[in-house]
Amino acid sequence: MDILIIDDDRSIREATLMAVESLEHYGEAVENSELGLRRLKEDKFDLVILDLMLGDQDGLEVLTAIKKQNPSQAVVMFTAQASIATAVEATRRGAIDFIEKPFHLARLRHVLALAQKTRHLETRVAELETEIQAHHVEPRFQSQDPSVQALLELLFRAAESTASILILGPSGTGKSVAARAVHAASHLRDKPFVTVSCPSLSKELLESDLFGHVKGAFTGAIKDHWGKVKAAEGGTLFLDEIGELPLELQPKLLRLLQEREYERLGENKTRPADVRIIAATNRDIEKEVAAGRFREDLFYRLNVISVSMPSLRDRPADVLAFAENNLKFFAGQLKRKVTGFSADARRCLLAYPWPGNLRELRNCIERAVILSKGLEIAPADLPIHVQGGHQVGHVPGVPLVGSMMTLEALEREHIRRVVEATPTIQEAARVLGIDAATIYRKRRKTEG
Repeated sequence: MDILIIDDDRSIREATLMAVESLEHYGEAVENSELGLRRLKEDKFDLVILDLMLGDQDGLEVLTAIKKQNPSQAVVMFTAQASIATAVEATRRGAIDFIEKPFHLARLRHVLALAQKTRHLETRVAELETEIQAHHVEPRFQSQDPSVQALLELLFRAAESTASILILGPSGTGKSVAARAVHAASHLRDKPFVTVSCPSLSKELLESDLFGHVKGAFTGAIKDHWGKVKAAEGGTLFLDEIGELPLELQPKLLRLLQEREYERLGENKTRPADVRIIAATNRDIEKEVAAGRFREDLFYRLNVISVSMPSLRDRPADVLAFAENNLKFFAGQLKRKVTGFSADARRCLLAYPWPGNLRELRNCIERAVILSKGLEIAPADLPIHVQGGHQVGHVPGVPLVGSMMTLEALEREHIRRVVEATPTIQEAARVLGIDAATIYRKRRKTEG
């Protein structure tokens, strides 16, 4: 944990800082509330150890100021003048515990363990809220497709093991949700689920995010940092888009998988790692291995259990189920009285190939719920490219965007629609970005 100590007694500050670091936490110490509140604005700390008497300042008032600034901040009070009354008042104002000075290391260890447990519980609550929302948005793990049902059965059989799992498939097919579902179905369900997004950071920052760093390891490393491996202790570490992991970091990940150990950036101390690895990628990882962009030995370590999430176009039986579930979610969230899809809208949903998969479907249904004017979603409520043969203003026999048609036919149909939708030829010309004479000339050509 990252711990801030606020105490006006230098000897107590230094002793507490030394004790905190001996228990393998990062600590900072300041001598007054002004510096303490400033550091809490500048950075995030998992715990504040606050003195009850800061010179002529009342620590309880400082506690109130800290909680006002950040209501979720964990604070432990520190005092040489403990009493039941002050303990009760500190708890009432939001402190999680109380330590008497001089303190014993065992007592400090107990309090830090309590704070760490509280933090893990808060993290778990946030994860559960996210999972509940995801569950209500899309029933991605209830499939009518036999091949998908077999895939899900394999995933859940593997969930109770500690084997690494590699989830393949195009973007938007639900790989991250599959990883969460495996974690939730496993013996680690009460432990942390921590995600590392491999493409989101530079090599240096990704290494720090994954393994952590020590103060001074690189420019800007102003304090020690515990990485995601430590945060996932005892639980699941999900490596999203592992195919984009820089080649330089791959040996360190291989060591984590093989030896169950790692080192923080800038540190020579080897630390044990107790995490279960799930990785996902939208790349053809075997081609990446053949091209030398991904280590073969790392691939085999990750590929103990492997599944490939199918594209939505390959599981049409699930399209309407996902669409209905999304509709219920967004209708409730947006407080819209939309109860279902018209027959034509259903045909549109089934005919469209969904290149963006579940993510695209979700966005499409959210848009439709917002735009719907009736109890049912109509084709006109769907994006034009999803509407297909039910596009608004479509004239039977006229080719549509995306169909086998010439550019001339496309231009002719587009000009016709804009002219019909605008009050004058001059306004149509402004919308089209051409002059009125060009519209007249093109219309004469069509009519002739």
